[in-house]
Amino acid sequence: MQNACAACHVQNEDGRWERIDAARKTPEGWDMTVTRMMRNHGVALTPEERTAIVRHLSDTRGLSLTETAERRYILEREPVAWDEGPDTQMTQTCGRCHSYARVALQRRTPEDWKHLVNFHLGQFPTLEYQALARDRDWWGIAQAEIIPFLAEHYPLGKAPAPFTGDASGDYVLAGRQPGRGDYTGRLVLKKAGEDYEVTMTLDFADSSQSFTGTGRILGAGEWRATLSDGKTAIRQVLAFENGHFSGRWYHADSDVIGGRLEAVRADASPLVLAAAPARLKIGEETLVRVAGTGLGEALTLPEGVTGSVESAADGVAVLKLTASGAPGPISIELGGQKVDLVAYDRPDRISITPETTIARIGGNGGPIPKVPAQFEALGWLNGPDGQPDTGDDIPLGAFPASWATVDFDAEAEKMQDAKFAGSISDTGLFTPAGAGPNPERPMQTNNAGNLKVIATVETETGPLSAEAHLYATVQRFVDAPIR
Repeated sequence: MQNACAACHVQNEDGRWERIDAARKTPEGWDMTVTRMMRNHGVALTPEERTAIVRHLSDTRGLSLTETAERRYILEREPVAWDEGPDTQMTQTCGRCHSYARVALQRRTPEDWKHLVNFHLGQFPTLEYQALARDRDWWGIAQAEIIPFLAEHYPLGKAPAPFTGDASGDYVLAGRQPGRGDYTGRLVLKKAGEDYEVTMTLDFADSSQSFTGTGRILGAGEWRATLSDGKTAIRQVLAFENGHFSGRWYHADSDVIGGRLEAVRADASPLVLAAAPARLKIGEETLVRVAGTGLGEALTLPEGVTGSVESAADGVAVLKLTASGAPGPISIELGGQKVDLVAYDRPDRISITPETTIARIGGNGGPIPKVPAQFEALGWLNGPDGQPDTGDDIPLGAFPASWATVDFDAEAEKMQDAKFAGSISDTGLFTPAGAGPNPERPMQTNNAGNLKVIATVETETGPLSAEAHLYATVQRFVDAPIR
């Protein structure tokens, strides 16, 4: 800090640094700040020095996991098409250039929020003339309403104490990778200086995959790791609290591809992490894999469900179950722990997740790769009211589906968007087309397109279909750690 920051930031007699101690941020937020100091102000740092400073700032001026809870998706690179602020004005003021989550993952003094607004106008002098700013008194609103709102809702407060324990150990994990399926597995951590040696094994229904690498805990419990299986590098962005990991892993070169993850120590108190599948087709025998701790082989089944424990080892119990009777929620007990399942004969309807999303053209000899989009078809029971798409609907999880893309509207049809924008696989993965002008299109435009995604699930009584909206849009030329 003294060597890298003191040339511009004054350290007061009480030890506090001007501007630096007026804010608290996530590790990604501090890394963006340090990178900007290097890029815009010529601060010369080696990679090791940059890492050390970001780590120190994250440990001493970070956010608590409670403060990040509602906006962690942006850190975890969860595919998000629309990121709303608390109201329309905040969304329009802050969310038209970057996510609102980028704002909400900061804490500042009132004076520093004012500095930030002034900085925006100084750094981006055309800001007042952009859409959603030129039609109003942007500067007046920013001063009179936006700054007070930010100061009230995101005050500086006190930084949480950094994690100082040892997270080494053997963890049971469970999760789901959209387009591929549910998995169980193990996460093994071994302390190595300030970092950890990490091994993660994911056991899918059809295969297993193992990754090794290093990770670290920043601040109060921000886990960041980089792992590889020898072919694919992945990142882990997880929250760690009370021996429990929760978050997401994703491919380093294509963050759309990845999965949710929950992990707890193998010797923790009895706990069920997940059951897959979590549905029982009435009259058919189903193998259900339950991941957790202290599961044992004591199985208690309600009336209308028969079955047995086939195996129980390494944090995974395999149950052979058959349901009879009426469709609806059922609960079983395994080792005294409740496992929630659903009995069904057929889905009443299906939906697609995400309902709206973005893919980006790329590649084609250029430096920016394509950004795909991953879809899944979800089944539902109508619930007690018998009506579809209401609050009491019962989820059945993902179903295999056939996939297609068509032009979203008349303009898309005119431009033949479905022909040029890309293609979708039988696992719901949409791969956009190449970047650059296309001489086969009107006006030689690029391969962007406005598409409707259609999923069809076959059932004994006929097919069920659902639709989603996909924008195959242009490349992202600036991709910040917090979008």
